[in-house]
Amino acid sequence: MPIRQTALKEQTLSQYKNHSYEYLLLSWLLSDGWDASMPSLDVYAKTDIQLLDGRTVYRIQVKSLDSANDNIIVENKWEDADIDYVIYFSRNAEWGYIVPAFKEKRRNLKSQNHIRFHQHPTNFLKKFNKI
Repeated sequence: MPIRQTALKEQTLSQYKNHSYEYLLLSWLLSDGWDASMPSLDVYAKTDIQLLDGRTVYRIQVKSLDSANDNIIVENKWEDADIDYVIYFSRNAEWGYIVPAFKEKRRNLKSQNHIRFHQHPTNFLKKFNKI
């Protein structure tokens, strides 16, 4: 069995963890039959995952949070980019949120139209397919 011998810097490991949630979400959406993909670059568009539903394209930003408490304020990291949804994953607990993109600089994660899900594909897809 392979054993990783390289020690990673904390910042590098943090980026790996962030990307792992993008791939996790992509696999959940693909397994449900969505035409989902990851753009080669997301520098200007701030899009981590694209969903195509016929002629409609949905742009999703994926964020991981280093918190077990969901009563927190989240920041708008996409500014004026054309994002439809932000999917937040807790790194320290088994929850996440489906959030319509917002224009404010900051917002409470537990806001009224934010949908909480358990970090399991069945639960996520059940919630996601209702929006």
